[in-house]
Amino acid sequence: MRYPASEKLEIIRLVEQSHLPVRRTLEKLGIQPARFYRWYDRLQTGGLEALEDKASRPTRVWNRIPDAIRERIVQLALDESRAISTGTGHALH
Repeated sequence: MRYPASEKLEIIRLVEQSHLPVRRTLEKLGIQPARFYRWYDRLQTGGLEALEDKASRPTRVWNRIPDAIRERIVQLALDESRAISTGTGHALH
């Protein structure tokens, strides 16, 4: 489950203020200790902004075909398909 930054901060504050041991508090909240400590470290090093979720996918793929080139390829394929179906193009054998 993904938590918004505000909930992560609230969980961190609850754990800090709890009279129970950290692991016991996390157990009651249903939070894995590794997850909590990752959040805690991010908060300490980067503040509240660091608790924001990051995109799970890269913003750019190294082998992506640029839109303009992809459109030209699709158009060429469609034109060739129409030419073959009308008998004016060359079919590959």
